Amino acid sequence: MCSGGFAKCLGISLLPLAVVCVLCNILLFFPGGKVVDSEHITKEVWYFGGILGSGVLMIFPALVFLGLKNNDCCGCCGNESCGRRFAMLSSILFAAVGLVGAGYSVIVSAVAINQGPQCLAEVNNTKIWTYPFNDGDYLTNSTIWSKCIEPAGVVSWHLSLFSVLLVMGLIQLVLCAVQVINGLLGALCGDCCGCCGGNDGAV
Repeated sequence: MCSGGFAKCLGISLLPLAVVCVLCNILLFFPGGKVVDSEHITKEVWYFGGILGSGVLMIFPALVFLGLKNNDCCGCCGNESCGRRFAMLSSILFAAVGLVGAGYSVIVSAVAINQGPQCLAEVNNTKIWTYPFNDGDYLTNSTIWSKCIEPAGVVSWHLSLFSVLLVMGLIQLVLCAVQVINGLLGALCGDCCGCCGGNDGAV
């Protein structure tokens, strides 16, 4: 398969992942599916890991990868594959942007999962909004989820959505890393495997 065609497949895969991440981040603004005051929303949600990192920053690489297959640059210096080589090389820069965005989302998600959600809990016989869990202790002990009084179901909501963001971010990291390698091969071979054999004008 031509490296441009392979990049298009990666772009097609990245787009739905980006959409899922944006939706997950938006849902996190409604802990437990409830509307709460902004100061009661877990602070990692405001870092926009899904919206900015795995969402907006992932759209640009995805669109670039999608366009590589249809790149019809007329070439330069009499070499028809020159434009394609440059396009594949430039795709590496956009893949790097994707790596940064996905990496940011993964880090934010991991921190949020370890910390747990902000919720209304009883501390010293007083109900306050706080982070009742420590160092991910709730991950292996679901019995302490009852520490969160409100919103109902906030722990599973928080854990599920940030877990999805974490997994999606890791997948995006892998896909962008693959494109870095694919882009290097495309730049060296002139987009298509046949170009390596001396037929630089092949599509």
